[in-house]
Amino acid sequence: MSLNNTPSSERVHIGFFGLRNAGKSSLVNAVTGQSLAVVSDVKGTTTDPVRKAMELLPLGPVVIIDTPGIDDEGTLGEMRVQKARESLHKTDIAVLVHDARESLTEAEKELTELFKEKKTPFIIAHNKCDTLERVPEKKDNEIYVSALTGEGVYALKELIAEKAKGVKTERLIVSDLISEGDTVLLVIPIDKAAPKGRLILPQQMTLRDILDRGAIPLCCRDSELTATLGKLKEPPALVITDSQVFGKVSKALPDSVPLTSFSILMARYKGDLPTLLKGTDALAGLKDGDRVLISEGCTHHRQCNDIGTVKMPKWIEDFSDAKPDFSFTSGGEFPEDLSPYKLVVHCGGCMLNEKEMQSRIKRCEKQNVPIVNYGMAIAKMNGILERSMKPLRQADA
Repeated sequence: MSLNNTPSSERVHIGFFGLRNAGKSSLVNAVTGQSLAVVSDVKGTTTDPVRKAMELLPLGPVVIIDTPGIDDEGTLGEMRVQKARESLHKTDIAVLVHDARESLTEAEKELTELFKEKKTPFIIAHNKCDTLERVPEKKDNEIYVSALTGEGVYALKELIAEKAKGVKTERLIVSDLISEGDTVLLVIPIDKAAPKGRLILPQQMTLRDILDRGAIPLCCRDSELTATLGKLKEPPALVITDSQVFGKVSKALPDSVPLTSFSILMARYKGDLPTLLKGTDALAGLKDGDRVLISEGCTHHRQCNDIGTVKMPKWIEDFSDAKPDFSFTSGGEFPEDLSPYKLVVHCGGCMLNEKEMQSRIKRCEKQNVPIVNYGMAIAKMNGILERSMKPLRQADA
């Protein structure tokens, strides 16, 4: 994919971490060849993570993240350190920027252990090597650089690209569920929540994957589904629907026609299908007052009948015959402490990179809090979970 058509969620995320005044921002600017980050001699100039989607040769489309110093002080400083640590949830490759004139501090050593714990490939970039009398030899994941003179910067970019080889595995959305020449019907509601003039990202990505497979995609609204089916000589090989109309679409389709949703496909694409599937069991057991977190990976203008804040709570109340206490998060906001919740209901995560979606699921698992995907939850509540999972299970068999 090129710079212009690669969503941020599909890019390798490279995070720069380190102490204040280690030269993180200067090195970010040297690596990117842009004045991406504000640079000064004053400690703590970077107060919030700065993100930039760009093309980085020889790697390709990436997101660069410049973070606040991990040794910041005071109440605001602690908040900045927390923001830096939160950036790790979405970081595919970490660069620890260290002042080459100093020994590694305990805070820096702790950070490298955190990289290892999260299984995040990392590089220690010893910056300001131009001030050394002798530059030590490069080690496997350590390199000496100078943001000021440019020494070692290209070698650092090559090392980042090398580390990135094992980060992005080949993943498929739907092409392994279909064959060349198959007709695949996409049911796309156009309601108040639909973005004007465009399709949402999961629909775009699914459509492209079908075309790459050499199959034939057809699109219709849920209101034209019956008429569309009537015009086909043969039933479609697969129907993929927006989860919001799962029940309606399922009733309109013969049982012999395979059915799933964009959200479930996204759960398989970047989530953990078995864990999310297991989370569906918690829906029926909810009781009055149980706290339920509904989380979306994107930020958007809430409509009057928004799925996350309006429809989903109503469906859960009707299905569980209870009045849970709902909380809501969106975008990069996701609690570290999930222990107060009985269940987390998460969107497909199309706007999150794989690392962050996996991190959210693992946090739930670690704290023994069930997590379920929107599409799976809606299928469960409509009594069609087994039907919607069948195409995926057949592919994995």
